[in-house]
Amino acid sequence: MTLEALLSPHLSFCHLAGSSKKKLLLNIAQAIAEQYSQHDADTIFNQLIARERLGSTSIGEGVAIPHCRLPGCRQPIGVLCTIKPAVDFDATDRQPVDLLFALLVPEDAEQQHLETLAQIAALFSDNQIKDKLRQAKTSDELYALALDSAAAA
Repeated sequence: MTLEALLSPHLSFCHLAGSSKKKLLLNIAQAIAEQYSQHDADTIFNQLIARERLGSTSIGEGVAIPHCRLPGCRQPIGVLCTIKPAVDFDATDRQPVDLLFALLVPEDAEQQHLETLAQIAALFSDNQIKDKLRQAKTSDELYALALDSAAAA
């Protein structure tokens, strides 16, 4: 699945605020529910938190990929954020997270879920791409940089 199919300009946020991991995930859940009225923010939040309880979705170096399967979800949904100030995400390297890609997938899409997570993790393993995204000044710029970076990768 391409990043362009996962992500929309309306779910790309430059300098999203969140004083904690929970508050950040709540803000993301609310943003998704605003764009996809068939989904409830509380359900999204609870699914993301349930996944975090299994272990942090931080992949290190200030990056996290919170993800979950969502009942009633028909297509994967992505949210890209830079976070300011950075938030403690219980990362194994103890670095706070300032770059995040949230992923919601249909409940029965196990293989697609794993493949999409692998693609996102590969994209965020490139230091040049992470640096470009972190330097974005607006949400539109963040969205455009993400699509350009994914296309070039």
